Amino acid sequence: MLVSEVMLQQTPVVRVLPRWREWLQRWPTPAALAAEPPGEAVRAWDRLGYPRRALRLHAAATAIAAEHGGEVPDDHAALLALPGIGAYTTAAVAAFAFRRRHAVVDTNVRRVHARAVSGAAEPAPALTAAETRLAAALLPQDPQTAARWSVGVMELGALVCTARAPRCPACPLLDRCAWVAAGRPAHDGPAKRVQRWAGTDRQVRGRLLAVLRAAHGPVGAQELAGAWTSDPAQRERCLDGLVADGLVEPLADGRFSLPTS
Repeated sequence: MLVSEVMLQQTPVVRVLPRWREWLQRWPTPAALAAEPPGEAVRAWDRLGYPRRALRLHAAATAIAAEHGGEVPDDHAALLALPGIGAYTTAAVAAFAFRRRHAVVDTNVRRVHARAVSGAAEPAPALTAAETRLAAALLPQDPQTAARWSVGVMELGALVCTARAPRCPACPLLDRCAWVAAGRPAHDGPAKRVQRWAGTDRQVRGRLLAVLRAAHGPVGAQELAGAWTSDPAQRERCLDGLVADGLVEPLADGRFSLPTS
């Protein structure tokens, strides 16, 4: 559950599922992952995006192996104390894996709450304290029911109350939806920014990491230079960023590798 929740952050299920299966086949336990260098987690992450998540999973696995007997803790506070595991992942693992009563609030849940309860077409650009309070207030008291509720609201947002083409006639909340009752008013907030990919630092970082993942050992600066030739200054900036993020390790001989420790 911990692995899937981290992988699914900002990444669709269809892309995650093959990597998740391969990951658990190679590392069926936290101790198995912790026993290998963090660079192997980055390598196995492949092209899922946001590769720092691989380092976070490795750091969490190392803490679980050292401090929790190799078992993912079932306590919310202990989960939250794991390195690299934030509030959302903590709540999701506590609720879905261990049936603890915690509100799990992702983008789909926020959209359902915004429409059904608040009457707005879209939630705020970023999670607010008011949204968190609303999610907690709506959560059923029984922990088992609360976990099912959270899954149900997520699925409702993903499959029915979608961002672009909500299927209101199929929605079980149709008769009590504040947004529908108000005539489905259009979103009046700031327009969502569309993230471009071509030519961005994210693309360059991905190209550099792809070279390192494919290599069987350290890589020289010239080989990395071939990963992005159109803007050497951008390439060097992105390489420096990867080093600063702990995703790339500079070696004394001028070569680079995935992190070894």
